Amino acid sequence: MSHNDSKPFPSDIEISRTTKLKPISEIASHLGINPDDIIPYGRTKAKIPLTYLNEEKIKQGNLILVTAITPNKAGVGKTVTSVAVSLGLNYLGKKACVALREPSLGPCFGMKGGAAGGGYSQVLPMEDINLHFTGDFHAITCANNMISALLDNYQYQNRNTDKALDRIVWRRVLDVNDRSLRNMVSGLGGTANGTPQEAGFDITPASEIMALFCLASDLDDLQARIERIVLGYTSDKKPFTVHDLGIGEAITVLLKDALLPNLVQTTEQTPAFVHGGPFANIAHGCNSVLATKMALSTNDFVVTESGFGSDLGAEKFLDIKCRVSGLRPKATVIVVTSAALKLHGGVPAAEISKPNLAAMVAGLPNLQRHIQNMKNFGQSVVVSFNKFKHDTEEEINHLTEFCASEGVAFAINNGFTKGGEGASPVAQKVLDIIENNPSSDINFTYDLEDSIRTKIEKICKKIYRAGSVTFGGSALTKMKQFEAQGWDKLPICIAKTQYSFTDDEKKICAPTDFNINIRDLVINAGAGFIVAVAGEIMRMPGLPKDPQAMRIKLVNGEIEGLS
Repeated sequence: MSHNDSKPFPSDIEISRTTKLKPISEIASHLGINPDDIIPYGRTKAKIPLTYLNEEKIKQGNLILVTAITPNKAGVGKTVTSVAVSLGLNYLGKKACVALREPSLGPCFGMKGGAAGGGYSQVLPMEDINLHFTGDFHAITCANNMISALLDNYQYQNRNTDKALDRIVWRRVLDVNDRSLRNMVSGLGGTANGTPQEAGFDITPASEIMALFCLASDLDDLQARIERIVLGYTSDKKPFTVHDLGIGEAITVLLKDALLPNLVQTTEQTPAFVHGGPFANIAHGCNSVLATKMALSTNDFVVTESGFGSDLGAEKFLDIKCRVSGLRPKATVIVVTSAALKLHGGVPAAEISKPNLAAMVAGLPNLQRHIQNMKNFGQSVVVSFNKFKHDTEEEINHLTEFCASEGVAFAINNGFTKGGEGASPVAQKVLDIIENNPSSDINFTYDLEDSIRTKIEKICKKIYRAGSVTFGGSALTKMKQFEAQGWDKLPICIAKTQYSFTDDEKKICAPTDFNINIRDLVINAGAGFIVAVAGEIMRMPGLPKDPQAMRIKLVNGEIEGLS
């Protein structure tokens, strides 16, 4: 991915600024969308009406999933690879686009500085996409917190009556990393200011609104999902929903425009759909079903990503998103870097950029497990190697031989430095697989008829390779409650660390026979799954000691600091 010449390689934002963007109406026309039908957000962004969904083309289209090995803290370049593969396909003469999640402001101002790809494989305008974009995240935040306000008002108006809820489980959200808001008390200052109660904030990508928004099939389905959200429990332990509160239609009104997929373009002026953004370590980690289907309705090949390593993102993409939507990938790309492999080989993070064949070899069991998991799902695999200047020929040759021994295709991706041309070797491998050996139908990890316990155990043992699964008291109590409510047939979404197959981020590479502890269960009836919380996982991240916000500034009217 890194430039090898002595001349400094331009930053992502410099490349973004020097790329001449086409009017979004022209990009839409290329897709067969009448420019008069788009809803423009300035010159280079637009929303696309759902009338352009085409079920026949969706069934015929070629969907390509991009996932990764277990990442290091800086990631392995999955979004870069997703954009690059779409560029590579277009370079080879195919009609292709990419479908991605929207970045969250929290990580952009915290650790990452941006999440729109990088180098010559970006979605643009990157500043807009990384900041307020078309306002979708703000609409989701508003919808979530409007429910909170109306629910608190219900409690206030029904205080000291049998209508008041015994327990509230709904939390507010904000698209900012703010640890101080994780747990708080609201309603202080006397009865005129509400009823004092424990409360708290999650980050917007952790909102159930975000999760259900990205799984909704249309506006009616969106409303139905919103109305199923469980807000709390009555004095006789019955769930109290948005439908019971009587505000489902009002909340849907706040999201009607946000639900339309966003169309932008890449560094090579090819189409990109960027829509929705749930995190994969606490939600299902995929862009919206509607955006993926819109991409397939208007292109022959669509590249999409799932968050973090395949144990989190790809498992949820296949077991939840594909099960719900009927989508089926024809090939899966696993992204790998030598740095991540060396980290799993036991090298300290500060030294993973140094040549070290022995450490890379020691880390290969991590890649091997991700390959095995994807094969077990029925996926045909291409391993895409993001090349850096510190990578040696010896290391690359060994990785090439390893992939051959695993029976998977391998290619070097230079999309970061060379765009579509640099990604064409990976794109060609993907085309070869789709033509000669496409993925079979999905072999799901569990059956929906399985019990809650069995579904969780199957994920932990089949995907993570846990030897045992234990359940905390809260998880066991809620398991019985959820079964009594008829929620036991829902899919499972495990929330855990992204840095390990286990629930302990310090256990690297490919451990086996460990124990996974499920300490809690959370019902997301609107999204349509049960969240199983493994280990300690934060739904509201904190900021690092040196946040990226310290480097984001305006210089002569231009934004600096977004990478």
